[in-house]
Amino acid sequence: MDNPLGILPPGLENLSIAAQQKAATGANKKLGQDTFLELMIAQLKNQDPMKPMESGDFLAQIAQFTTASGVGELNDSFNTLAGALQSNQALQASTLVGRNVLVPSQIAVLTPGTPVQGTIDLPRAAGLVSLSVYDSAGQLVRQMSLGAQTAGTSQFSWDGLDDAGAAVPAGRYRIAIEAESGNETLSLQPYLPARVESVSLRSGGAPQLNLTGLGTVGLDEVRQVM
Repeated sequence: MDNPLGILPPGLENLSIAAQQKAATGANKKLGQDTFLELMIAQLKNQDPMKPMESGDFLAQIAQFTTASGVGELNDSFNTLAGALQSNQALQASTLVGRNVLVPSQIAVLTPGTPVQGTIDLPRAAGLVSLSVYDSAGQLVRQMSLGAQTAGTSQFSWDGLDDAGAAVPAGRYRIAIEAESGNETLSLQPYLPARVESVSLRSGGAPQLNLTGLGTVGLDEVRQVM
């Protein structure tokens, strides 16, 4: 029987671009822009003139096509970008070997004749900031007053001497810093120096810095290169 209006048999009148795209993709592995336009024109020609496709449905199908064809390319771009960023991080990390970096840590490695210098971040002004140094046995060896400090980053230094003015042995010491602000006492995170011995690279992860006496920290934890 002739079909002068070009009306598709029941069950086929709602054939969507998405279904045609799937068939084309199976044969060609990739749906190009020209093929998409041909399918779109074919659908417009074969739709029921008594039930034309709503503009919203048509735009939705275009959006589906755009999403399907773009996701693969977007993923490839992201993978390429991620690889480039990881390579750049590895290069940056390798230049730190043999240098001192400032990282968040309470452990300071004391070298004879070299003072321990670090920083703290004060969330608000403090009337009194104090620094306490403990040895590996947990004994207090030095307590210092850093005086009043304004909000922001402040520097501190320990000369390696105990409360009696005698030099303490080289080694690991714990630094604790407290600030009195109003009626509240704040425990602050010190940022202390450490020497980078080597760099460890992990697949899919950020480079790790191996620090003398402190273990491993991530490259993103480095506050300052000294």
